[in-house]
Amino acid sequence: MSGYCDFAPGHPLHGPYHDREYGFPQREEAVLFERLLLEINQAGLSWETMLRKREGFRRAYDGFDVARVAAYGDADRARLLADPGIVRNRLKVDAAIHNAGAIMRLRDSHGGFARWLDAHHPLDKAGWVKLFKRTFRFTGGEITGEFLMSLGYLPGAHRPGCPVHARIAAQAPPWMAAAKA
Repeated sequence: MSGYCDFAPGHPLHGPYHDREYGFPQREEAVLFERLLLEINQAGLSWETMLRKREGFRRAYDGFDVARVAAYGDADRARLLADPGIVRNRLKVDAAIHNAGAIMRLRDSHGGFARWLDAHHPLDKAGWVKLFKRTFRFTGGEITGEFLMSLGYLPGAHRPGCPVHARIAAQAPPWMAAAKA
């Protein structure tokens, strides 16, 4: 996604995300869940919309606390669908709640979301998409690919000449380790 490296730097929303988050390896479950939730909600919208609504999502989804979101019931679903600070789409809200439950099950089966990702790495994009479709809701090819690229599991977040690329490389993201193997 080298085009992002061309326009994001200096942009008030895209710049900080490009420079400090996009493509950097992450392990914290709340960060992984946030990224998955934002990628799902971005479908049909712009990433800038997600960045603008990010704090609204953080408030609405209890700071991306997986256990709390997994326990949401009908009242929470109704609250989310009425919240103008997020994307109010029933399928996306239902996917967030379902996916939080799936992550809870990954805790039991693999010790957490990050360990589950690690257990399946390296897969090519098609393999990841199949795995995500079996595990989560609302995770097609673009959503899965962007999610994994944004966390360093797939290459392409930054072009090699981008200064951020070197900073990410210093953290040895999973895709680079797979490329060396």
